[in-house]
Amino acid sequence: MKRYDFDRVIDRHGSGSIKYDNLKATFGSEDLIPMWIADMDFAVCPEITETLKQRMSHPIYGYAAPAESYWTSILDWLDRRHDFKVGRQEITYIPGVVKGIGFAINFFSKPGDKVIIQPPVYHPFKIVTEGNDRVVLPNPLIKTETSYRMDLEGLERLARDEKPAMMILCNPHNPVGIQWDANTLREVARIARENNMIVVSDEIHGDLMLNGRPHIPFLAVSEDARAVGVMLGAPSKTFNIPGMVSSWCVIKNPELRDRFFHWLDTNEFNVPTFTATIATEAAYNNGEPWLNEALEYISDNIDFTRRYLAERLPVIDMVTPEASFLVWLDCRNLGLDQEQLVKLFVNRAHLALNDGSMFGDEGRGYMRLNVACPRSVLTTALDHLHDALAPAIKQ
Repeated sequence: MKRYDFDRVIDRHGSGSIKYDNLKATFGSEDLIPMWIADMDFAVCPEITETLKQRMSHPIYGYAAPAESYWTSILDWLDRRHDFKVGRQEITYIPGVVKGIGFAINFFSKPGDKVIIQPPVYHPFKIVTEGNDRVVLPNPLIKTETSYRMDLEGLERLARDEKPAMMILCNPHNPVGIQWDANTLREVARIARENNMIVVSDEIHGDLMLNGRPHIPFLAVSEDARAVGVMLGAPSKTFNIPGMVSSWCVIKNPELRDRFFHWLDTNEFNVPTFTATIATEAAYNNGEPWLNEALEYISDNIDFTRRYLAERLPVIDMVTPEASFLVWLDCRNLGLDQEQLVKLFVNRAHLALNDGSMFGDEGRGYMRLNVACPRSVLTTALDHLHDALAPAIKQ
């Protein structure tokens, strides 16, 4: 019997939600169904909410140190959920994964250094690299018939010839939803170690594996990976609590870890708020049943989307994700340029999706759809798209 109601439609307007309250500023209209920024429209599991309510009922919100049970909750989760063992000295708090990437760029490289990214990829990778006066080296993914694969030969060539200081790995990959296999990750690690390149692995979607697939942490695949890897993760995507700003960083290699963690500690970058630690501990200790049901619901939404497109919108294809709630829509058969494509979704279908080109030039002709919402909302959104495209489909 289901314990949680994912069909419940919750009005998020006026809550400070970027996804809802920034529609006008971002898309020029408020009359849109928001299916863009990567948070869920599901109520947070009550175990987290009740724990926060209990703490917030105390009349003083003073300086607070994380309890040892906070760290234990993360370590136990990684072991239980991913068979990945981490020692207490190997982990620290980070106030957000993108901030963690920025910290790593600033600590492990210098202005003018080169950083490899793999577009189409999460757009802050490029923004934070260039914003910190580093040079982006694209190693684009290779499109296959149904998904994508890494261009490992191109990666090795870039690492050898361009001497980059760092690579930012997305594992699982956003926006295409791939969980990289162990052999691919081992090759990345080998290339990086042989070319003195740090690999920062963003694994924020790692808990959101679909249909029983395992997540493969980069640091788990080889000694090479443990020698060069900086792993970043969080409960934020997993449990729909990004507003809590609770993330973590794992480094196995003490030569990398000790200096970096000392720098974070000296600048108090790794000091969490008490709300972050309380929410994280409640999530990892008590949220697993909620997550399992959420993943089942998300998987059903993805299946529903695939069937809908095949039956009613065959002009649009999709990459079926192996992880997370983001669906990469291939709209190239519509024959529209990117500006026309975005206008179609916004002005005619009244939908707010992520413009594929924000993930790199390789994303032109694509849109990113967030399906972590009640089925009724998803159905309405797809109906809007169908109606907007009906004239073209009939031709």
